[in-house]
Amino acid sequence: MPTAWLQMRGFNAKQVARLAQDGWLARLGHGVYILPGDQLNRDASLASLTQSMPGLHVAGKTALAWRGVRHNLAIKERLILWGDKAATLPTWFSSAFPADYQATHLFDPGLDARAGVAPLPGGRPDMPVSTPERALLELLSDVGKDQELEEARHLVESVRTLRPAVLDELLSHLKRIKVARLAHALAEELALSWVDLARKHSERLGGGSRWVSTTKSGERLNLKRPT
Repeated sequence: MPTAWLQMRGFNAKQVARLAQDGWLARLGHGVYILPGDQLNRDASLASLTQSMPGLHVAGKTALAWRGVRHNLAIKERLILWGDKAATLPTWFSSAFPADYQATHLFDPGLDARAGVAPLPGGRPDMPVSTPERALLELLSDVGKDQELEEARHLVESVRTLRPAVLDELLSHLKRIKVARLAHALAEELALSWVDLARKHSERLGGGSRWVSTTKSGERLNLKRPT
């Protein structure tokens, strides 16, 4: 319960402080409280964070997993969260729910902020999660950072519910050459139905004949321009 939420319900700052002092509220962090004995709920906590962190949404591999696409099962999986601005997740959240947050801008400003982000079917309406199309591109963006290429390959191959119109819109606003070329390379290698879309937008972004990088694990990415 953020202070603003409590104030909307008639409690001023002094009253909130007094409730915490008397043990009726437990302080989680700066301006955030919980009822004593209550346990944090992951989804409710994420929904609360969206009020203070612009563009916050569940992204990449986590979004794919929540939408039914997995490869490896982790014992304690870290949440992958993206947002619009650089920020640090509050300690009260990250200590309860291990997570990685980033503000990587894959798309140009012309893309509607709501494109490719939606609640889970039957989930909280105030908790945005990347659709499979956007999550796939976010996953490819993470390749070379903390995401292994081999796992990404398996996940890309497993996504069977991509909507061509949605993917085309996202790719039309994509501005990262690495993501476009990696999408095309994997779609071609795996003979996926959207390979022509990936090729079109990889050609649109242009760039040199090859995009070369070395991942954190020492793996070399050598992505050629479509010919």
